[in-house]
Amino acid sequence: MALTDPRKKYPVISPPEQVQEHPGLETEATPVPDIGLDTYVGSGKLEGRKALITGGDSGIGAAAAVAFAREGADVAIAYLPEEEQDARRVIEAIEEAGRKAVAIPGDLQDLETCNATVEKAVAELGGLDVLVNNASRQIFHEGIEKISDEDFDATMKSNIYSSFRVTKAAVPHMPPGSSIIFTSSIQAYNPSETLLDYAMTKAAMNNLAKGLSQDLLPNKGIRVNAVAPGPFWTVLQPSHGQPQEKITTFGQQSPVGRAGQPAELAAAYVFLASDDSSYVSGSTLSATGGTQTP
Repeated sequence: MALTDPRKKYPVISPPEQVQEHPGLETEATPVPDIGLDTYVGSGKLEGRKALITGGDSGIGAAAAVAFAREGADVAIAYLPEEEQDARRVIEAIEEAGRKAVAIPGDLQDLETCNATVEKAVAELGGLDVLVNNASRQIFHEGIEKISDEDFDATMKSNIYSSFRVTKAAVPHMPPGSSIIFTSSIQAYNPSETLLDYAMTKAAMNNLAKGLSQDLLPNKGIRVNAVAPGPFWTVLQPSHGQPQEKITTFGQQSPVGRAGQPAELAAAYVFLASDDSSYVSGSTLSATGGTQTP
């Protein structure tokens, strides 16, 4: 098989300035992020598994959902009701792979929605053995004085509270051999001045994954890990996730010279969900395009 230069696997994108109201629709972004619909080929690594992915309608969560299904897993995706258009695309891809798809719209800022999301996933999938905490809110602000208490609360509840609550509700249903994965970020290590609150939540997710592993692995046989992406092109960016001046050159400052596409992360989530990573827990898998992390 021919080698692929990582600098050229995907094109360097220079997106036009564009603004969508949060949370945005990925299918209306320019260019539309690649979630692997035309490229990901499974090999049975997750045959018979039952997965819940929060934020599974778009971006990294969608790429993981498509990959999980093509690897043999039944998949439930949780998403905001406003994201139904994107979610339909993912649900169809899961079903086209011959797997069961469960759509769970709702706002995970709410405690009862977190609990209800897990209960529906368990009931309709017939159990749960993979949880991906991926749902996140990212809104840029020009300095700490511009972050309102309302915005701060919404980011904390969307990112940290939801991850904690969904995990707490899911663990009693997860048998030994299960896997929990958090989507952290390079922002956990190298926070941008315009993403202070978002970066805080990603550091918290990274820490929670490591601490939770110390409990769940020895006591329940459940592995817990995190993935820390660098600059990946998703709908988070144009829906007030980045200043417009950063959109047009997004990701080009990374050592690889371009933004990542969600499809490039799918295999990382498959690895951490599968038995291939049976000796991996409490770890953070960095996918930063060459930017160094501690």
